[in-house]
Amino acid sequence: MRDLATSLKSLRFAAVFGLVLGALSLTEAKAANPLELNFWLDGPRYDGRVADCDKALPTIATQFWEKESSFWNSSLKITGFAGVHETAFRPWQSDNIPRRYCTGSAMLTDGKVRTVHFSIIEDGGFAGFGQGVEWCVVGLDRNWAYNPACRAAKP
Repeated sequence: MRDLATSLKSLRFAAVFGLVLGALSLTEAKAANPLELNFWLDGPRYDGRVADCDKALPTIATQFWEKESSFWNSSLKITGFAGVHETAFRPWQSDNIPRRYCTGSAMLTDGKVRTVHFSIIEDGGFAGFGQGVEWCVVGLDRNWAYNPACRAAKP
């Protein structure tokens, strides 16, 4: 009987505590004081300095080999690229992160030529340093990250 009474008391205490916290959250929001402001963080300054399409090709070839060998137990590699060209640069509003969209053909070790869609992103590298590359090889998007037919890798 004491256990039941103790649990009811703790349940009542939790309910009252929740109501008090709820009532405190209903107060009016106030502006940050000068010490709370992040005055040293101006926000992003994107200059639109994005590398040309050709600069991303070694990264794509390396990452493709790593993904195929590590996750899919495949020996496929990209042996070369052809017809690489830009399809769009900053296709959306100017205050979005600058991206250069490119497409081309990739020759694989299985003898097939496949289309590659990729984008180079300003400040899109690891932890926002350097330029990042997102890519998709049509027909080899095994985890369906950009499906159907790598459409999500295009602008």
